[in-house]
Amino acid sequence: MNLVLAERLGAVIAGIIVAAVSFYSLYQERDHHGVESNVFKIMLLLLGVGAVLALLAGLNVIGFTPPKGA
Repeated sequence: MNLVLAERLGAVIAGIIVAAVSFYSLYQERDHHGVESNVFKIMLLLLGVGAVLALLAGLNVIGFTPPKGA
C-alpha cells in the first residue's frame, strides 16, 4: 500500500466518522435555543460540511487534477 492510497483511505474513514458524529450532534441540538446554542449549531454544520468535503476529496470526486503531460 503506497502512501497516497493510505492518505486517501484515512480521509474517507475520518470523513465518514466526523460527518456522522457532527450531523448527529446537530440533530440532537435542534430543540435548544439561545445565542450560544445557535453558534454551536453553526460550528457543527461547518464541521460536517468540511468532513463531507474531505470525504469527497478522498474519493477523488473533487480536487482531482490530471498529472502533467497527460
